[in-house]
Amino acid sequence: MVENNVYDAIVIGSGISGGWAAKELTEKGLKTIMLERGKNVEHIKDYHADKDVWEYPHRGGRTRQMEKDYPVLKRDYPLNEKNLDWWVNEKESPYTEVKRFDWYRGYHVGGRSLTWGRQSYRLGDLDFEANAKDGIATDWPIRYADIAPWYSYAEKFAGISGNRDGLSVLPDGDFMPPMPMTVVEKDFAERLKKEYNGRRHFIMGRVANITRPHHERTNCQFQNQCWLGCNFGAYFSTQSSTLPAAVATGNLTLRPHSIVKNLIYDKDKKRATGVEIVDAETNKTYEFYAKIIFVNASALNSTWVLMNTATDVWEGGLGSSSGQLGHNLMDHHFRCGASGRIEGYEDKYIYGRRPTGLYVPRFVNVKDDSEKRDYIRGFGYQGASSRGRWSGEVAEMSVGGDWKDAMLEPGDWTIGFTAFGEILPYHENKITLDKDKKDKWGLPVLAIDAEIKENEKKMRSDMQEEMKEMLESIGVKDVYTYDWGYSMGMGIHEMGTARMGTDPSNSVLNKHNQVWDAPNVFVTDGAAMTSASCVNPSLTYMALTARAADFAVSELKKGNL
Repeated sequence: MVENNVYDAIVIGSGISGGWAAKELTEKGLKTIMLERGKNVEHIKDYHADKDVWEYPHRGGRTRQMEKDYPVLKRDYPLNEKNLDWWVNEKESPYTEVKRFDWYRGYHVGGRSLTWGRQSYRLGDLDFEANAKDGIATDWPIRYADIAPWYSYAEKFAGISGNRDGLSVLPDGDFMPPMPMTVVEKDFAERLKKEYNGRRHFIMGRVANITRPHHERTNCQFQNQCWLGCNFGAYFSTQSSTLPAAVATGNLTLRPHSIVKNLIYDKDKKRATGVEIVDAETNKTYEFYAKIIFVNASALNSTWVLMNTATDVWEGGLGSSSGQLGHNLMDHHFRCGASGRIEGYEDKYIYGRRPTGLYVPRFVNVKDDSEKRDYIRGFGYQGASSRGRWSGEVAEMSVGGDWKDAMLEPGDWTIGFTAFGEILPYHENKITLDKDKKDKWGLPVLAIDAEIKENEKKMRSDMQEEMKEMLESIGVKDVYTYDWGYSMGMGIHEMGTARMGTDPSNSVLNKHNQVWDAPNVFVTDGAAMTSASCVNPSLTYMALTARAADFAVSELKKGNL
């Protein structure tokens, strides 16, 4: 431990952005402490990937007791006995739903970097200019040119596999070789391109799974059990990538079980001087001090920390002077799309379990007037082709040699896509402190009040019908649409609540991710997002974090922080 708990830098949170902050700051020579509110998870040692399904008491499924103990998690796929310890104990850490919000949290070292979907896309100028063009919310203070070099920097270290597709709507990156399409996907990609004169595309999903050895990590083995932890380190996580890099510098102290209650704010210096934590195991309070603080506790918890800071100066907390702290909560709405059956290709099959699929970049409300809609922004799709289980079983035939032979035949080829749509940054979609409800440690919890509105509801109809039309146009049979319903939070892409902006009056953060009211405090996780785009956001968090860390150290050396 550094003497008197004084460091050069403090990082709050150890997920995707927190891990990046720790790596960048330590590699630049700063003695850094990374505070994580949950337990430690050691690379490989604490993973769940080695167990077979029959080794679990309930074959990896869920029980009635689990559903009782995890009333939020049970709403969707995350609840299962395989990695239950990687999800938050909801009794210890509750929250208040003013309107339904499915908040799936991971409180442990690595956070959701261990369980994320790994889809990795750049935002482009279409996204960074959107708010200004549409006259809503506030303008981003940066453009694609400002962050493009940092996207490259992040991609090269994290290891993103993908193809350079040359599409203006979805900027290319510095990729490893892409994972292969199936023969069906290759053929249908060509059909789609021809059918729509090159205006719509099936491309390989750009994914943070490496396809060649990289930084002592082994390339992806196509097991597709990433959500259980990868013993090969083939996908990007804090444990496989940024944490080893930070530890190698000798400048990192990692402290699990450390719940940051608030920042310590000096109103005369207009700087944060440190943080106050409660030890999650002992309930004792400690203070740590530093010249730079990176708040990376995940979007909603980062804002929670700010809301609990400097309340003697601002009733709403540090960063609330603009009236924007806690507001403009976003996610991606999804769970609708289309699927169908493919005839032919009976002599072809799939090998391995590819951990990514196809991606269909946004095509509505881009440039072509023929693609304009009665709503703003747009959506992309994620999907894949697959072949049915090895079963030709027939209800009337259940014994004998013919039945056994039929059971060895693979089923039909199918293809399907789920749409992911942008949610606008509505000021009224917000989080506040519920001071009447406390967590296990006596701290106030968040109240979440957010919903999708007419713009998104109009979009959802198109998200289904456009894919139906596309699939039918390229020869897919028996196409059907679906909408399984969506509630805010289900995309697990919480964004906003401490947005970047062009002025202290319209935002919490400036163009370098500094809190306007405390320039030595940086927020570079999802809280910083000014708009959501329709692509997965984690690569943007990585790039913003690396960029902000570079700026922070430069300013520190100049004596400005």
